[in-house]
Amino acid sequence: METAATPGWTNEPATAVLVLADGTVLRGKGYGATGAVEAEVCFNTAITGYQEILTDPSYAAQIVTFTFPHIGNIGTNEEDLEDLAPARRVGAVGAIFKADITDPSNYRAAEHLDAWLKARGIVALCGIDTRALTAHIREHGMPNAVIAHDPGGSFDLDTLKARAAAWGGLVGADLAKDATSGQSSTWRQTPWEWDAGYGENQPDGDAIHIVALDFGVKRNILRLFSGLGARVTVLPATATADEVLGHEPDGIFLSNGPGDPAATGAYAVPTIRALVDSGLPVFGICLGHQMLALALGAKTVKMHQGHHGANHPVKDHTTGKVEIVSMNHGFAVEAASLPDGVTETHVSLFDGSNCGLAVDGKPVFSVQHHPEASPGPQDSHYLFRRFINLIRERRGEETLAER
Repeated sequence: METAATPGWTNEPATAVLVLADGTVLRGKGYGATGAVEAEVCFNTAITGYQEILTDPSYAAQIVTFTFPHIGNIGTNEEDLEDLAPARRVGAVGAIFKADITDPSNYRAAEHLDAWLKARGIVALCGIDTRALTAHIREHGMPNAVIAHDPGGSFDLDTLKARAAAWGGLVGADLAKDATSGQSSTWRQTPWEWDAGYGENQPDGDAIHIVALDFGVKRNILRLFSGLGARVTVLPATATADEVLGHEPDGIFLSNGPGDPAATGAYAVPTIRALVDSGLPVFGICLGHQMLALALGAKTVKMHQGHHGANHPVKDHTTGKVEIVSMNHGFAVEAASLPDGVTETHVSLFDGSNCGLAVDGKPVFSVQHHPEASPGPQDSHYLFRRFINLIRERRGEETLAER
């Protein structure tokens, strides 16, 4: 099936196409970088935070379809990036919008989204029926595809269809090796505050020390740890347990990231298992949650359409409360595979899938969602205090109020 060319709802020739692996061709108007790239297509239901979404390393090798129709109105800036090493451009490779990119109208805007997309190397397409594409994904799952942009409107559709059909997809793909910053570093930046911007933490010698394993970590996660007074050391995804413990941490964080957890787990799971056995508090998010589950003996599965948005309801069984959270994952922990001694702590109220676990009798827990909320609601910020409190208890210190 091929759709009519409808960029900007005019009769202009198409300058960008999305070619799905099943042969479907969607034509529209091109923005951002030129060229063509293979990736998996997902949809995101958030109404804010497009820059944070596009720079989230968990979106590596993905094309994000934005269901909110108006994108670009706050422009872009250098403060709202989420990848730790922006020069490496780890994050979404493509973006799809319903309407033309909106001109920026925000006091923080430094650059038009189109120019930013070009500089970032992201291919963008607008002028298509994003509701229809979202419905297609819901019915058939997240497809492999090629997104292409040529200002001259010249496309070899047969070649693009062959590329889309031949691309291997995300199952079996270790993308964390490319998403990790790849080196040891210290993080000091604290969360943004109106209207002072970001601050800087200057921890003293008695400060809690957290070592974060970087599988594609988001900046706002590290900011929240730093904002609670912790000294944060970031290590690459391939760090061994001995290297982690050699930094003498009080707690260990397993970050978010892209790709198949089983593939990254080939080298990360033995490390995580040793870190759990160390007795130190461990906290995992997203990919870190999935690989912690693998280390404990559970299984992960590829999801049909994944969870991508900032309006997902999740229930915390430990408190009985429901929180609205930010999600971004295409793999999930199979709840039925959790072994004895591991408790499911959080569950999605959309589809019942697993969203959290804790190890009985140990200071070890993780969640599937993105509690740092960048973008999204801040309902889950308490999880960072929960982790800090596990460390404080181990150190014999007074704990913080979770909320």
